[in-house]
Amino acid sequence: MRERLFDLGLWLLLCVPVLLRSDPNDGGSWTQVAVGVVVLGCCVAVSRRWPLAPITVTVALSLPATLELFTPSYSLALIAFGYLAGRRQEHTRGALWLFVAVAAAGLLLTRLTGTSLGQWFTLLLALALAIVAPWLIGRYVRQYDRLVHSGWELADRMEREQAAVADRERLRERSRIAGDMHDSLGHDLALIAVRAGALEVDPALGPAQQHAAGELRRAAADATARLRDVIGVLRQPDEDPAPTAPGGEPVEELVSRARASGLAVTLTVAGEGHEPDGMAGWALHRVVREALTNAAKHAPGGSVDVRVDARPERVTVDVVSGPGTAGSPLASGGTGLVGLDERVRLAGGVLTHGPTSDGGFAVRAALPRRAPSGAPASSPAAPTSARELDRVRRQVRKGLAQAIWIPLALLAALGLLMAGVALWTQHQSYLEPDDYGHMRIGQTLTAITDAEDLPDHPLDGPPKGVPAEPPGMDECRYYRSALLAAVPVYRLCFVDGHLADKAEVR
Repeated sequence: MRERLFDLGLWLLLCVPVLLRSDPNDGGSWTQVAVGVVVLGCCVAVSRRWPLAPITVTVALSLPATLELFTPSYSLALIAFGYLAGRRQEHTRGALWLFVAVAAAGLLLTRLTGTSLGQWFTLLLALALAIVAPWLIGRYVRQYDRLVHSGWELADRMEREQAAVADRERLRERSRIAGDMHDSLGHDLALIAVRAGALEVDPALGPAQQHAAGELRRAAADATARLRDVIGVLRQPDEDPAPTAPGGEPVEELVSRARASGLAVTLTVAGEGHEPDGMAGWALHRVVREALTNAAKHAPGGSVDVRVDARPERVTVDVVSGPGTAGSPLASGGTGLVGLDERVRLAGGVLTHGPTSDGGFAVRAALPRRAPSGAPASSPAAPTSARELDRVRRQVRKGLAQAIWIPLALLAALGLLMAGVALWTQHQSYLEPDDYGHMRIGQTLTAITDAEDLPDHPLDGPPKGVPAEPPGMDECRYYRSALLAAVPVYRLCFVDGHLADKAEVR
């Protein structure tokens, strides 16, 4: 409804100059008024779908009235439709081609009617001021509105992203809780089950105590299974970077605690003997702990051999567990080695694992003492909102640049064209001083033309301020005596087709 009211108001406004300047009292007719009103109504109706059509029609109405294009009846329509075309049109190529076509049509009509090129220059000036300039203003307003609209869209998107960030933080916290439960409780429950299994087969205990130890082992196994289910609910893809410092006891204490729980573990340390710092130390701790936990779960009663080779630049750890000899394996979630591989990769190392020939399992990790800079983490991509805002800003800057350089380019081209035409016109009316000196009073115009190189195009009239022409002359012609100066000029006056007077006037 608002658009219809706007179009109706625009049509009534554009009809006012037609009613005032095309009626019979102003040299027009009511037929011209009716045609103008109907045509402008049609132009307003189609201007939203075809923005360039109203400009074309209005130019076609203006050119028959004057080749200078700027008419009292349709000048306001040209300005309005030029602005609306820039405001509503997505691309600029069609408008540029239309402007070139209008300039070419004006030049063609100028040559066909035999009028001077001054009218065509006036047409170009009217085209630039009445159509191109409003079109550029419309383009700027369109780009500005797009920037404002994009700003509101980005604000709304940022609100939704803030809510999504809050949800993501909650999921991350759940993932951290799941990781902590897997790393600490899973390891402790596995050791409890190993110790209970050892008590269950200890001949020094009576049947009741062995039965109680068996119940304890089965309870630990059930707790491990329930822990696996809880972790499966809580665990989410962890987007946080890995911790940069070890978060537990050294490998020696870790092995001692596992040995105290009944796990047959041997530790061999070679090289410099101290653990690395940073992410490599955390990864080393995780490898040993995960390997001991897996051995307690999947190979109860088997022996475990831990070997740490600490070199100046690199630390290698091997955890080899033998086949189990007591009880049944505990349940496993199947994600420990996957997370362990990611942790080692983030530290810049390599993890390998697989079964051994005697039925056991081996885990090997090679870790640099310092993680390579930039290897584990990658810089996040720019947010979509930032990229969108940057794209809209570039478009607005491009529109502003076009609004500045297009008029300047048109004015420069128009100035160069006018200068070129002026030089060409001066050359066409230039009379050589030697040819002027050979002319004699009494010669006929035909003889002068045949004998001398008389220019074909004299000046349109005498320059301002020159002396009055001699009385009694039928015709006086003026020619330039210099290409770049307006005066002095040569004046040739004729009576009955004969040269009656010649003078160099200033």
